[in-house]
Amino acid sequence: MPKLTVDGIELEVPQGATVLQACELAGKEIPRFCYHERLSIAGNCRMCLVEVKPGPPKPQASCALPAAEGQEIRTDSEMVRKAREGVMEFLLINHPLDCPICDQGGECDLQDQSVAYGRGSSRYHEPKRAVTEKYMGPLIKTVMTRCIQCTRCVRFSEEIAGVDEIGALYRGENMQITTYLERAATHELSANVIDLCPVGALTSRPYAFEARPWELKKTLGIDVSDAVGANIRIDSRGREVLRALPRINDDVNEEWISDKARYQVDGLTKRRLDKVWIRNKAGKLEAASWDEAFKVIAKAKPGKSVAAIAGDLVDCETMFAAKALLRAMGSKLLEGRQTGMDYDVSSLAAVNFNSGLAGIETADAILIVGSHVRWEAPLVNARLRKAAKNGAKLFIVGPEWETTFPATFLGADVAVLDKLPAEVAAAMEGAERPAIILGGAGLARGALGPLLALAANWKLVRDGWNGFNVLHMAASRMGGLMLGYAQKGGIADIVKAKPAVLLALGADEVDYDQFAGSLKVYIGHHGDKGAHAADIILPAAAYTEKDGTYVNTEGRVQFAEKAVFAPGDAREDWTILRALADALKVDVGFDSFDELQALIVADVPALGVEGLADYGALPAGGGSASGEIAYPIKDFYLTNPIARASAVMQRCSAELLHGEDLAEAAE
Repeated sequence: MPKLTVDGIELEVPQGATVLQACELAGKEIPRFCYHERLSIAGNCRMCLVEVKPGPPKPQASCALPAAEGQEIRTDSEMVRKAREGVMEFLLINHPLDCPICDQGGECDLQDQSVAYGRGSSRYHEPKRAVTEKYMGPLIKTVMTRCIQCTRCVRFSEEIAGVDEIGALYRGENMQITTYLERAATHELSANVIDLCPVGALTSRPYAFEARPWELKKTLGIDVSDAVGANIRIDSRGREVLRALPRINDDVNEEWISDKARYQVDGLTKRRLDKVWIRNKAGKLEAASWDEAFKVIAKAKPGKSVAAIAGDLVDCETMFAAKALLRAMGSKLLEGRQTGMDYDVSSLAAVNFNSGLAGIETADAILIVGSHVRWEAPLVNARLRKAAKNGAKLFIVGPEWETTFPATFLGADVAVLDKLPAEVAAAMEGAERPAIILGGAGLARGALGPLLALAANWKLVRDGWNGFNVLHMAASRMGGLMLGYAQKGGIADIVKAKPAVLLALGADEVDYDQFAGSLKVYIGHHGDKGAHAADIILPAAAYTEKDGTYVNTEGRVQFAEKAVFAPGDAREDWTILRALADALKVDVGFDSFDELQALIVADVPALGVEGLADYGALPAGGGSASGEIAYPIKDFYLTNPIARASAVMQRCSAELLHGEDLAEAAE
């Protein structure tokens, strides 16, 4: 490890570190625009200049200079100060005076660094150049006159997203950043370039002119648009959520989120259920009071004949409250797999993403079965791309989709697992860290048993490594399985039981025609499919409107905080179920949220500790599977009731997936 000095501070730095990283280890702040920890080094902006001895008597770009033994680095010398002032002066030559109307105002790197490192005045009086605006789709607003050509957006698209959609045209003063042919950016992580842009060149189109950062209340939340459980920050003003931004968590989402996680939040205020509804004898819904709804449910006298189906966005507290209610009534009819899957859940290790989301990057041979990873979990897709860049071989069983990494498709029928090509077996058996990823479409075709058998043959479980992974698509899935929301025969068991009362906990993907004889009580937040089929609608809180616990696809328990209050008469789900228990004259054992959480921890201790849950050893497998795989997600942007209510997601679906001719020129 090289030893060097930074402003008189002696330290050792890791082999291969840059001078910029060495300065940061010494606690020194180095300004930068083009450098980013997760992107390749470009050395474009020259803002990170430092003085290094031995070396030429001039400032050097610290981001691109390797740290070496015996270096003396100065970050505060007069030479460095003047050099940074000069660089800032050059950067501001053509930058417009847009700060009062720029959406980056208040969180702009250029503003902050010009105050800290700039001269305070300019010697340039020539006219500023202007650049025509580019069209980058319905999510990214461009004002490219502000661009300082740091190329962070270009490198992100190429290196992280794996889609070469953004690049530079022309040279010198005429250089411009744009999508090729000025088409919309279509990949699922495209809006992360907004966070990366250090100036106001790329900002959020839906959020334009909505608020300034100092007006917003910031709340720590968990994304529910998929099963990854990305860490997000929810920014709200009053009772409205205005935006969702990523939080850094290297184990889960690094510092990226999908476009759906970021932009579905405008659906939180649309199509909301904010009052109680009861269906009359004529089949029409009528507004009612809470008492009236509870009396109708109690009048049904369900006794033990009551069932609960959990939706994809539900927190563990809601599911446990419903479980406690059913247990008090003598029922065990709980299910969370809305579409009818009935895979074996006797061992949760068999349905968990055991390698961990960060661990899959280190795999060197990966077999993906029945998962359109790019749509089901875009952040996992970005990790698979890293694995491929590190030399991993990837094989996919299922219909072909446009991957962002080299992969070999083996066919769409899961029967191919019985006779895999020799190259697949050779790659998996010869790998140091082999991995399998089984998706929802593969689970539906019965591929779990055969893949468990292959996992044993290929020795996927080794010292410090478990390469058997199941990639779920619902934020509530693993939490629901931990709480027992799984019948042996799936939802078919509940249909056979013919429950007198069916509690639908935000369940919008169920075929409710199967429950024609049941009193269907929908407890949810949007007027979606479940509400249309319900006999009684009880308005509940969305994920931003309540505290809650979520478990992601790798078994990571995470807590989310309440950002805003639910609209109208809507209440937090657990309070509705507690009041319903009183109406049905049963005791559920809790009267407050704290008491509810204490009962959850007593029932499932793992749900009381943030971090990875331990599901034990991987079970044995066997059997065979057959049938054509059909991916369940047909439209990435419209997978849940919040997204379907979102005008932004609807536009993305129409323009980016279905080719509708909306804006295709600079606006």
